[in-house]
Amino acid sequence: MLAVIRVILMTFTLVIISLCSILYCLIRPFHRDNVFHTAKYLGKVAKILGLEIEIRIPESAKNIGPVVYICNHQNSYDIFTVSGAVQPGTVSVGKKSLKWIPFFGQMYWLTGNILIDRKNKNKAMNTIDMTAKKIREKKLSIWLFPEGTRSYGRGLLPFKTGAFRTAAKAEVPVVPVCASNTHKTINLNRWNNGKMIIEFLDPVLLSGEDKDKIRGISAKIHSNMLAKIEQLNIETGHELPQSSDKKSQDKQTSEIK
Repeated sequence: MLAVIRVILMTFTLVIISLCSILYCLIRPFHRDNVFHTAKYLGKVAKILGLEIEIRIPESAKNIGPVVYICNHQNSYDIFTVSGAVQPGTVSVGKKSLKWIPFFGQMYWLTGNILIDRKNKNKAMNTIDMTAKKIREKKLSIWLFPEGTRSYGRGLLPFKTGAFRTAAKAEVPVVPVCASNTHKTINLNRWNNGKMIIEFLDPVLLSGEDKDKIRGISAKIHSNMLAKIEQLNIETGHELPQSSDKKSQDKQTSEIK
């Protein structure tokens, strides 16, 4: 019964937040802080899930201007958990098809997020140049999930290089964001679903656009994020099986080679 009530409340809240955001965005469409304000309200939905969210940001990652944030992507709950960590002046990059989801899609577009056509490889490649240009000209930060898909308990998946190439082209730092495990830790019929920690790491500046260097930096950041996520999982008591993270790390290493 509690699960049914929660699903209804989350759906209703998502629609209301989307509608309010759409109306707000009609006054100032595509403003650089639209995503930030909307994300803060979406992040509050975590309370309906019975989940406590703690966000940790070191001084080195505060008020540093345009950056590329990269975060691990776990499941569909990310919209109500990770959203609370989005910083001012930040937009995300999402599939063009999202625009057609009732209420949410229109909100996602009007808030100023960047929509790409993943089926069109040429347009997808041009997205890096376009995104880097927006970072430079509009002083925007970009929030990306470098795994390219949800992990669903498989640990930190191998990174695609798009986020790092974008940062290199825009000449801005990469800020890794690590979210503790929520895979199979949220039971909608359980009142208290514990704690989730989202921790920002120190910025990493990429120099040049050499693909081999970018892959090397990507691998190092992947390793650092993996270690931090494991640490956060121990702290929250939501550890993943060791084999899951180990397979992910081995796959990342083999792909770089």
